[in-house]
Amino acid sequence: MTHLDAGLLGGKPPTIYFHTILVYTILVLKNITFSADEALIRQARRQAALQNTTLNELFREWLEHYIRQNDVDERRLAVARYDEWMRRMSHIQPGRKFTREEMNERR
Repeated sequence: MTHLDAGLLGGKPPTIYFHTILVYTILVLKNITFSADEALIRQARRQAALQNTTLNELFREWLEHYIRQNDVDERRLAVARYDEWMRRMSHIQPGRKFTREEMNERR
């Protein structure tokens, strides 16, 4: 601290304050209500118990699988479109085989 700083602060050293903020992120699960036959629910709960799990956990797993299946279907569709495009372009011939250097050449 310089003598000028000390004069401005009345001869006292400056006070330094620290402020810390902690941020926590928690997974929030949404509740969903379904309607189903009571006997069916009982059977499903028994089946879940035999698998050492809960009906809620089985539903979450099903929901994740359902979403992933949609992704798989979209990928299959993209592959089918690519294959169709390649089939339509099969008449195009480069005339010769290119070397590795030619294939990687930057212009």
